[in-house]
Amino acid sequence: MRAAAGFAAFLAVAAVLVSGGSPSDSVRHRYLPASNELRTVERYGTERDVSVRSLGSPSPVRAHPDWLAAARPLGDGAPPWARRMYTRSLLVLHALTDRRSGAVIAGARQGWAYVWPRDAGAVAIAFAAAGYRGEARRIARFLRGLDLTAAARFYANGAPVGGRDAQGDAAGWVAAAGRAAGLSAPPPALGWRDGADYQEGDPGDYIGNAIASTAAMADSEERGKAARAIRNHFTASGGLIREADDPTSGFDSVAAWAVRPFSLPALYPFARRTLLRLAAASGRFGIVPSQDWAGGIDPWTAPTAWTAWGLAALDERRTALRLMAELRRAATAATMLPERVDARTGVPTSTTPLAWSHAFAVLALRQLWP
Repeated sequence: MRAAAGFAAFLAVAAVLVSGGSPSDSVRHRYLPASNELRTVERYGTERDVSVRSLGSPSPVRAHPDWLAAARPLGDGAPPWARRMYTRSLLVLHALTDRRSGAVIAGARQGWAYVWPRDAGAVAIAFAAAGYRGEARRIARFLRGLDLTAAARFYANGAPVGGRDAQGDAAGWVAAAGRAAGLSAPPPALGWRDGADYQEGDPGDYIGNAIASTAAMADSEERGKAARAIRNHFTASGGLIREADDPTSGFDSVAAWAVRPFSLPALYPFARRTLLRLAAASGRFGIVPSQDWAGGIDPWTAPTAWTAWGLAALDERRTALRLMAELRRAATAATMLPERVDARTGVPTSTTPLAWSHAFAVLALRQLWP
């Protein structure tokens, strides 16, 4: 009861209004206590409801018995905490996804209530892994309709959001989402060099973008050639570094992407060393995204979860389980995952819940208990 109330309470205080490029364009996500709904409203001259998500009262789980019954369950041996995290994560993704268009907002908070292709792509992959092929296809089709060269973020109607340039991994995540959803013919690859990456800083030649770019390559020989190029430019000290040909840039947790979901076996030995090194430096609540991370000491839940996913796929189960225990500590009492938490207290310091983190939690849990 207390966890369900916490879920509702978060949404009650996270009502947002996100203004678009003109006064007539906006997207609002608000919580309605009387009906316990997360309502998404778009305004284009006139207001119309495009999505309503009932969260259930008092228990979101009891409110969605039919939808949750369609989920592929975790395998035998999954402990109760894992099943709770799995169920809550699916419900969070369900609440943040438009049931008609497939638009997935990153979080119900101003500045996060947009569609990032990488975040939404991961949600589509998680839905497909959990047995929700229809949801995965809607998201993938929405993503394929975006002009990925226009911006880093998009409104729920597909219009680009100004202020941040296109990201170098967007096309890769869209291709991976389409493949997971069973859609044919991935979209063409886009250039990844001299682009911003998941850390959304200055443009550069980053390992995450290089790995993601291989998703649109259907030919195994072409993917192998790309993996060799990545190895030549992004390896140092036996691991995968953040910036091409710059050993001082340090190891980056997105080395996990070379294992899952982009699967480049030639890079597995380097990814293993990278992820084990980063995991060894984790704290009580997880890891920071990369070595020499300039964003402080607070751990981030998405990198913690995707590192656990990659290590589990590499049969490093003990370390993966330790990271999942840290992720569990970082979760709120309602089993929601913040973007990041205070390294000393575990108190959320950013958007809660974050769709991206819950997507990787689903994928890590499914890898550990298939």
